[in-house]
Amino acid sequence: MDYKDVFASLETVCEDNISILCGPSELPYGAVAKRLLVCMREIREHGRVLLPVVAGFTAVFHHYDLDEQTPGNGYRTLAKVLLSCLLHIIHKGRYIASNYNSAFFRADHNASEMEAYCSALCQLRALLHLAQQLIHDNGFGQLYSLEGADLSRRFVREYSSMHKACFYGRCLGFQFSPTLRPFLQTIVISMVTYGETYSKQQSGLGLAALSLLTSGKYVIDPELRGAEFERITQNLDMQFWKSFWNLTESGLIGGFSRIASYPVQVNFTLTVPPVTLHLPLASDPSLTAAVSPPVAHSGPGPVHMRLISHELREGQDSEELLAYSRIDPPPITASHLPWVQKQPRSPWLLIHFHGGGFVAQTSRSHENYLRSWSKELRVPILSVDYSLSPEAPFPRALEECYYAYCWALNNCHLLGSTAECVCLAGDSAGGNLCITVSMKAICSGVRVPDGMMVAYPATLLTTDASPSRLLTLFDPLLPLGVLTKCINAYAGADSPTVQTALASGSLSALGRDTAALLSDLTQSASNWIQSYLDPARTSGGTRSLSASPPTGSPSAAARRTPAEATDAANSDGRTGYPEGFEPLRSECLAYVRPTSCPVIRNPFVSPLLAPASLLRGLPPVHIVASALDGLLDDSVMFAKKLRAMQQPVQLTVVEDLPHGFLSLYQLAKETDVAADICMEQIRIIFQGGSQRRRPTPGET
Repeated sequence: MDYKDVFASLETVCEDNISILCGPSELPYGAVAKRLLVCMREIREHGRVLLPVVAGFTAVFHHYDLDEQTPGNGYRTLAKVLLSCLLHIIHKGRYIASNYNSAFFRADHNASEMEAYCSALCQLRALLHLAQQLIHDNGFGQLYSLEGADLSRRFVREYSSMHKACFYGRCLGFQFSPTLRPFLQTIVISMVTYGETYSKQQSGLGLAALSLLTSGKYVIDPELRGAEFERITQNLDMQFWKSFWNLTESGLIGGFSRIASYPVQVNFTLTVPPVTLHLPLASDPSLTAAVSPPVAHSGPGPVHMRLISHELREGQDSEELLAYSRIDPPPITASHLPWVQKQPRSPWLLIHFHGGGFVAQTSRSHENYLRSWSKELRVPILSVDYSLSPEAPFPRALEECYYAYCWALNNCHLLGSTAECVCLAGDSAGGNLCITVSMKAICSGVRVPDGMMVAYPATLLTTDASPSRLLTLFDPLLPLGVLTKCINAYAGADSPTVQTALASGSLSALGRDTAALLSDLTQSASNWIQSYLDPARTSGGTRSLSASPPTGSPSAAARRTPAEATDAANSDGRTGYPEGFEPLRSECLAYVRPTSCPVIRNPFVSPLLAPASLLRGLPPVHIVASALDGLLDDSVMFAKKLRAMQQPVQLTVVEDLPHGFLSLYQLAKETDVAADICMEQIRIIFQGGSQRRRPTPGET
């Protein structure tokens, strides 16, 4: 629908509701009617102000696309998200106008729904104002101002004080595909429940019982859920995020994932010892380059990998390969299953680096779509389990991934491949590692991969402001506070102190004493009931649960009221909002540690900042980004940079999906389609690489 039609419909809906609510005094619902009237007037005012703003964006946002065939950038997304919010308001407003006098009309519920969207609209208006500043301050066609330190600081300060809970309650996921919204609600409820029980240091069945009993209140009270999610995403430590994201590694969840995924004949882990490798130089195969094992931070150590293959191929059951296996006894091979027909080595090899913000997950978390790719592409896949931050910050992960790549080239015959064509694939942090491993191969003079498929890659690990970065203010899967924690952890800016992770996926608690378990259940029930007796924990609006400021945060700032936060914002000269308008402020201020560590601007950390000399010679880069991802502009600007250098690059932008959509494979039709798009880009790389046959190491 054209934006003008949307705004016209909004104006009509507001006028219809206002005329009904300003009718005879004997109208039902009294105070609720007044709430609705105030709300509809505010929405009408926001709509009238935003119409020319959206018109301004629509007139120019095509200048920020990669090309005419690839529409996609943060300005387009912000306008689309706003229109999505308005369409929800129009739908709800029409329902209210048609059913207000019905005997079954749920007045309080509908008023709360409209108030939530009104709050969201207010915050989106603020984000669009910030986006206008970006257009004004950035160069023509530029989505980032890499020198705009002041602008980036203003963006971080606004994020720290702006109210966000409205996006995580009744409005949760309004911008995403409708089929994903129930799943996103499940994630958010799981996260806030896990956050509440996180500090109790329980495990197994006790933690599961506690979480089950506390989750109910977040299902029936969206305002409480939003406030708690805002608190968690802003101020809980990195160890919480590591432990929560690693729940996908648990036996129960992982088991369900494997049941739903395609069966494969080869799936086992390898441990490669730290020995120096020797690879032929790409320019002169008669000469070799030495590749040292990973040494950063902890000294030489092994590299862990997972081999996945839909079909058993030559070499995959060899004694030489099985010697690297961490499984005892070794995996079942063709000698144990004589009816399995062994296939010849594939000319293709896919090397995969998983996502997880450099801090969480392993190849096991990504098995679901990797199994599908192995079947559909008929290719063996080697997925690298690199060391994670903050315990192993940069450059350890890069060293391990590069070493794994070189080892795979030397030992492709063991992996069921002749490596005639080698493709790298990765998502998010893994996409970053695909690019930087290729850069390292260029610098070392060894064979570069024949291409790479990178999904929503992180190419700029800073908080530099961009229009898509503004989406992190309300993204349930990648809030700015969490993003900066991951960035600082990878850069080594966070303390590497290791806390004991919660073994929440373990079933060891089944043997716990029954009395102890009953105690957990009793305490959980008591906490749940008490939460309803305490009015401070059920307030909506801009209120949130109190939380102590994190270690190192300015305590005075953490104690500011919303009014004080607004005054401080204006005194810093960072808002410049139109007279009479101010976004809602949060009582739970975020402490966002600046991404100012010099390591972050290392080109092997942020490849968008790499000079042309490091990027020239990259193989074809196929980027699959999401329009609703806070890292969208990273992909667009990186593609623009490569195209300006006449490097082969292709950008595909999928709609209505969040960051990390590959991890949501098989949960919705849209995520399956997006995963298939990624797979087809890999197929293109393989088919193109097969046309230019390269000798593999050891060939003459």
